[in-house]
Amino acid sequence: MKAILALLFLPLLVACGRENTDRPAPVSGAALPDSQLTETERLNVWLDAQFEEMLAFSPEFRTRLGDKTDYDQLDDRSEAAAERELDWRRNSVASMRQQFDYRALTPDGRLSWDLWEYNLELAEQGRPYWRHGYIFGRGGPHAGLPNFLINFHRVDSEADLRAYLSRLEQLPRAFDQLLERARLAADEGIRQPRFDYDFALEEIDRITSGQPFDGPGDSPLWADLQAKVSSLEDAQVLGADDASALLDQGRQLLTGPVAAAYTRVADWLRSDRDFSDEDARGVWNLPNGEDYYNYRLHLMTGLDLTADQIHEIGLAEVARLTAEMETIKRSVGFEGSLAEFFVYMRESDQFYYPNTDQGRQDYLQLARSYLDAMTARLPEYFGRLPLAGLEVRRVEAFREQDGAAQHYMPGAPDGSRPGAFYSHLSDMNAMPIYQLEDVAYHEGSPGHHMQISIQQELTDIPRFRTQSRNTAYTEGWGLYAEYLGKEMGFFQDPYSDFGRLTGEIWRAIRLVVDTGIHSKQWSEEQAVEYMLANSPLAEGAVHSEIQRYITGPGQATAYKIGMMQFLELREQASVALGDRFDIRDFHDLVLGAGALPMPILRQRVERWIQEQGD
Repeated sequence: MKAILALLFLPLLVACGRENTDRPAPVSGAALPDSQLTETERLNVWLDAQFEEMLAFSPEFRTRLGDKTDYDQLDDRSEAAAERELDWRRNSVASMRQQFDYRALTPDGRLSWDLWEYNLELAEQGRPYWRHGYIFGRGGPHAGLPNFLINFHRVDSEADLRAYLSRLEQLPRAFDQLLERARLAADEGIRQPRFDYDFALEEIDRITSGQPFDGPGDSPLWADLQAKVSSLEDAQVLGADDASALLDQGRQLLTGPVAAAYTRVADWLRSDRDFSDEDARGVWNLPNGEDYYNYRLHLMTGLDLTADQIHEIGLAEVARLTAEMETIKRSVGFEGSLAEFFVYMRESDQFYYPNTDQGRQDYLQLARSYLDAMTARLPEYFGRLPLAGLEVRRVEAFREQDGAAQHYMPGAPDGSRPGAFYSHLSDMNAMPIYQLEDVAYHEGSPGHHMQISIQQELTDIPRFRTQSRNTAYTEGWGLYAEYLGKEMGFFQDPYSDFGRLTGEIWRAIRLVVDTGIHSKQWSEEQAVEYMLANSPLAEGAVHSEIQRYITGPGQATAYKIGMMQFLELREQASVALGDRFDIRDFHDLVLGAGALPMPILRQRVERWIQEQGD
């Protein structure tokens, strides 16, 4: 189990950008005497103060926000720390109920109240399952913490560099806390599938290969530390002697306590691996597995849908989208079956760039061109546009995986770090060109980059709402953005349009296979076969995806369920308002309050419909 903050906020990533000039101002009323504030203004000021208190639990999250407070500290990852955080949240909600009158709040003030309570409810619901989450699997803290230091910890001064070294020194403590939790989970019979042990061991090997550990070349952390020291030398912030001394300190930390900590993690993974299941099973196989999966479905969708209901929705959507794919197949003159067309799309060289550095650059450049064209059209569909920049990048080698999902990492709210759309390009045969337009709109604009950047740039709501994340909302919006791209006149190439349908049916398939794996006891092979039979996704990507669903129960259901909620709300507003419906106003409404749980978003939209009709 990660800290409670992880339930509420997504991880952030990437490098430096603009100076700190665009930090959102406090919400209205922060500078006025308490007696002159409305009840909503008082609540907003109080919530901002509570958010500051909450950030004290996570120095790393502060860093991701561009805040250098506690810059030399890593989070406390012990169960005791998680208990303290949960107690704090309980006390915070109790205090809110004592100090403020819900009836005196504006509708937006009530929304903030409801969301603050809702976050506690999620944390309480998750408390029984703290040991159910797999810790040292693919992309776990053994890779995540180096990634944090490399991509989040900016070094602009000698003090920043010393803070970096302090965090390096604390890596063993963080790993030991997590090892203790992994051992406690294993003692209760909670173990990840065997393939996840192997993933983690491979990642550890990549992180600890090269200097100053052993082998040719530089390890990722050593290369990063040298680059950061060199940047200070180039800026004449450090002299040669100080730079050499600090590098030597870093080398000793890496080859001493950090290497020893990685050895402890790797040794435990190898020994515990023997007790894991060679055949991957869903969480139904864990203690209280059915209850855990039901909790995960509610956490990810925000709705009270059963596994059987989600499974049936998926089957119906797969059937609908298959019919649309048949139409495109005929339009391009392919005479075989849809299954044969899938094989053709999966294996034809025309749909892939070569597995070379030039092929990878061409792939990234094509993504940029799609995003540039989309950006020019956004004002026709949105009144509110993001200020933050966006970069398109290849995933760093130490965390890159063949066929893994492309992803977005938000920039810093103060503009010091742009948003980034990342692609795993180690195997270009798993990265079809015809899907790239669709992925670009999902990860970039009008998808994640636009939604999250706008949220972080909001200035008229409490700060916690600029950072809250909700999976059904965030991923549902990303999939809705793909659909919107078609409505905006993009996907003119039929193969790219087929790629759009591939993206949507992929998310519909997830409803089937996620519930199949975790509720209906499907094997990994059954899930792979179903996805291959119903999509043209490359086989390597399919295997990677299915293993992701096995280790992250329920998360894959949020995309399609969330998208359907956005479409349903838009249709409801369009029917109710008729000629008065303006899609720009609708988009500004749903993007203008932060990432909301679907029931709270529905209340907001229905209130807006009523106000527009008055």
